[in-house]
Amino acid sequence: MRIALITDAWEPQTNGVVSTLKHTLAELGRRGFDVLRISPEMFASVPCPSYPEIRLAVFPAPKMAALLGQFNPDAIHIATEGPLGIAARQWCIAGKLRFSTAYHTQFPEYVRARWPIPLRVSYAYMRWFHDAATHTMVSTAEMQSRLAARGFGHLVNWGRGVDTERFRPIERAVEPALPVFAYLGRVAVEKNIEDFLRLSLPGRLRVIGDGPARVEMQQRYPAVEFTGLLKGEELARKLADSDVLVFPSRTDTFGLVMLEAMACGVPVAAYPVTGPIDVVQDGVTGCLNEDLSAAALRALSLDREACRRFALSRSWETATQQFVANLVPVRGPISSPRPDLARVTVRA
Repeated sequence: MRIALITDAWEPQTNGVVSTLKHTLAELGRRGFDVLRISPEMFASVPCPSYPEIRLAVFPAPKMAALLGQFNPDAIHIATEGPLGIAARQWCIAGKLRFSTAYHTQFPEYVRARWPIPLRVSYAYMRWFHDAATHTMVSTAEMQSRLAARGFGHLVNWGRGVDTERFRPIERAVEPALPVFAYLGRVAVEKNIEDFLRLSLPGRLRVIGDGPARVEMQQRYPAVEFTGLLKGEELARKLADSDVLVFPSRTDTFGLVMLEAMACGVPVAAYPVTGPIDVVQDGVTGCLNEDLSAAALRALSLDREACRRFALSRSWETATQQFVANLVPVRGPISSPRPDLARVTVRA
């Protein structure tokens, strides 16, 4: 089976979308699928306004048509709603070919955090983009309900996994005198990171990651430890060396870093919003509360082994099974996604 996967999000970006796609592509390769990844480094591009590390392809339609036409895929998956996603969508529609999409990011909320664009405008664009797909994959049951309420159709679940070999508990050489509360992710306004940075907690605050707001935040909060961008073993060890992961975002569709923390035996503190309410077992693997300080303090008492056990049940193998079940043939007969694969969720 030949699968074309089109994404505007790819390396050197570091985020949940890129991580999800990288793990999915690796699993597809292990299963013997022939996959063509089409991503920004294959095109002329310009930096995204206010987010220069994101590259936007310029006039990608001709090359997109050539790549897809030459590959002749059996299934096409469009992961993002940017220039490459639009070009692939147009090519499919012109050729009367079916395709699937994914709703990885609450794009309207992210846009509103940076520019005064009404949600109704952004959501109208997102509905237009995804309504042409046969299936739109979403990561949680709560996100599926929210999108359905906004008029999105043909929604199916595609869960997430975690690399439990890389993200694992470590034995601390010296137990810190005070707990370490960590944030992991992009240092950006849409992640609501200042809710974390303003917390008054009996311990140290640690920010793991980089982003457009890092320099400003590091200057405004000099007492906070900013590690910068970490990867691989260094990232896993720094995360495992924390006592609680604080997840302040109110706009994530999932929040892959929460599973990574749990795999390290680190409980999560978060708001009771989309993403955390589907991933966190309140009182077991983390604590959900509109008072983020209260959630963080309560999470300190949770069983780290219970967090690890939960993460061990969330594999990329299962998530990729869901992804494959949700794909649709570009032509010919189509069947519904298998309920045991496509509709499995991570709600505890």
